Amino acid sequence: GYVLPWGQMSFWGATVITNLFSAIPYIGQTIVEWAWGGFSVDNPTLTRFFALHFLLPFIIAGLTFIHLTFLHETGSNNPLGISSNCDKIPFHPYFSTKDILGFAAMLVPLTALAMFSPNLLGDPENYTPANPLVTPPHIKPEWYFLFAYAILRSIPNKLGGVLALAASVLILFLIPFLHKSKQRTMTFRPLSQIMFWILVTNLLILTWVGSQPVEHPFIIIGQLASLAYFTTLLILFPIIGALENKMLNL
Repeated sequence: GYVLPWGQMSFWGATVITNLFSAIPYIGQTIVEWAWGGFSVDNPTLTRFFALHFLLPFIIAGLTFIHLTFLHETGSNNPLGISSNCDKIPFHPYFSTKDILGFAAMLVPLTALAMFSPNLLGDPENYTPANPLVTPPHIKPEWYFLFAYAILRSIPNKLGGVLALAASVLILFLIPFLHKSKQRTMTFRPLSQIMFWILVTNLLILTWVGSQPVEHPFIIIGQLASLAYFTTLLILFPIIGALENKMLNL
C-alpha cells in the first residue's frame, strides 16, 4: 500500500526494500528483478504491488476465519492460565459482542482519520511525484516498521543486516518453544512482567532510533538496543522462567 501513491518515498522505499533480497547468494538478484518486473522499479512493479495489495486482504480474512474457528472449538487462554471448562460460557453473544465493540473502537478512529485528516500521517516527501534521478535525503519506513529498520541498519554488512532483520521477526515464532515457566500467564510472575516492560521500552527505543539519521550517536544506540532485543528474547526470558519455577518450589 505504501508504494501505490507513487511518490518519492514510495519509489525509493520500494527500491531499498526490494534490493534487500539481492543480498541472498546466487538467486538474490533474480528475485529482485522478478519483483520489479524488469531491471528497476517502474510501472510493472507498481502493477504487481497493486495486485498483491488487492489479494492480501482476502488472505488475511481467510486466516482470521480459521483463527476464529479454532478459537470457537478449543477456547482461549485466561488471566489465570488454568483450565476453566467448568466456567465456560457461549461464544455468542458474550464474546461476539466484545469483538464488535473492539472492532468499532478500531474502525471509528480509522474512518475519522481517513475522512477528515487523510494527510496527517503521510510523509511530506511522498507528495512529490516519483523521480528516479533524485534520492530523498532520509529514507525511512512507516513507524510500525521502524524497529526492524533500526535493527537492519545496526549491522554494517548488507547480508548481516538482512539476516538480522529476518531474525528480528522470525524470533517471535520461537517464543512458545523458549517458554520455560510452568505458568502460562504473567499474572503471578513479577520478574517476567519486569522483563516484558523492558522489552517494550527497548522496542520504543528502536522505533525512535529508526526514525533518526544514520549518524552518531544513533548508530551505537541502535546497535545496543538491537543486542538487547535478541538477548532479552533468547536468553533473559528463558532464564527468568526457569528462575520463577525454582521460586515456586521454595
